[in-house]
Amino acid sequence: MTLDRRTFLGAGAAAGTLIVADAATAAVVQGANERLRVGVMGTGGRGTGLAGAFQRMPNTDVTFVCDVDRGRADAAAGVVAKASGKAAPRVVTDYRRILDEKSVDILVVATCNHWHAPAAIAACAAGKHVYVEKPCSYNPREGEILVQAARKHQKKVQMGNQRRSYTGVIAAMEELRKGVIGRPYLAQSWYNNRRPSIGRGKAVDVPKGLDYELWQGPAPRRAFQSNYLHYNWHWFWHWGNGELGNNGIHIIDLCRWGLGVDFPVRVTSTGGRYRFDDDQQTPDTHLVSYEFDGRKQITWEGLSCSEQPGRPYHALFHGELGTLALSDSSYVVTLFAQTRKEQPRIRTEKVTGGDNPHFANLLAAIRSNTRLNSEIEEAHKSTLLCHLGNIAHRTGRALRCGGRDGTIQNDKEAAAFWSREYAKGYEPRV
Repeated sequence: MTLDRRTFLGAGAAAGTLIVADAATAAVVQGANERLRVGVMGTGGRGTGLAGAFQRMPNTDVTFVCDVDRGRADAAAGVVAKASGKAAPRVVTDYRRILDEKSVDILVVATCNHWHAPAAIAACAAGKHVYVEKPCSYNPREGEILVQAARKHQKKVQMGNQRRSYTGVIAAMEELRKGVIGRPYLAQSWYNNRRPSIGRGKAVDVPKGLDYELWQGPAPRRAFQSNYLHYNWHWFWHWGNGELGNNGIHIIDLCRWGLGVDFPVRVTSTGGRYRFDDDQQTPDTHLVSYEFDGRKQITWEGLSCSEQPGRPYHALFHGELGTLALSDSSYVVTLFAQTRKEQPRIRTEKVTGGDNPHFANLLAAIRSNTRLNSEIEEAHKSTLLCHLGNIAHRTGRALRCGGRDGTIQNDKEAAAFWSREYAKGYEPRV
């Protein structure tokens, strides 16, 4: 492919490459060797992976790891020590100890969803930059407040939708913008898995070493149950956002980016908990549709409990001249035949990714005040689509939304899901 200078520089920044071309870009190099210190909040599988990955980034030290389960935090500290070859980071169970430490530059939030925005908002107020895992909020209002907090405190806040930093994905989006398939008007997306039943939980004692009170944090209190932790909270509305907020966010974000749309005007949802009869509240079979001004649409099909072979791509963009199919390893452009005698023209381009380019983009943006690939306002717009899809599911009817900010129109019951009740003292504020 032939990339113009602007695209080339953007792709280089996304990959963490510092390019010196002239006096303006030379400024990117300034501060490149500044050592940044990171605290990681939440040390499950993803959080521990993030801790090790940030430690391996150049001129970066993970100095704190935090989890309400002390055993998990200790294990993560060991991973960081192995990656650094130095002493293990400090282990804490309360993330506020990290916020109080002036030497920490970045808070990584890899907790359960109900903690994502409250912790990130507090971090901004404490003078920290933030890497927050997807989704960036538990409800729409939290996303709005997080954007406001980042602006007020002038902090870099990046969400963990790492495909925004894949050079091949960036190239695919550039092709869409330049009209490779004409005007794109429909983006189809899907996700499937073979998750087992979560069964029927029962009231049991809180496991030793777990601070369940702090785990609940912003959420109103619920008695502990045997099938909540450490993963099944995703499938309870009190803390999680179902598969749509868990994995749908990644691909819906790409669909919104590729179509060049922001807020929907109409959202519909169908589906339910079809595969198993258990405690899960969120759907395992979920079909959502988002309509936008300009005659554009995104659809998402989530199957949590069923394999679906034969679909190697995550998203399929339909345009006037053809299609673009996108996966983590490639994208395929198919241009329609113009006559019956012709064959479609098909071209495949490689996609390379991984987490490191996304981390590198955040670190470079902090050091040099450059652009984030997933700036929090854009992340909020994509996360909001997931919230609206879930709200449409929970109310059982189509939502009409304000095109300027996505707010729900003329439906008090649905609009009540815009925010939530909070435990006293945990209400997120700018």
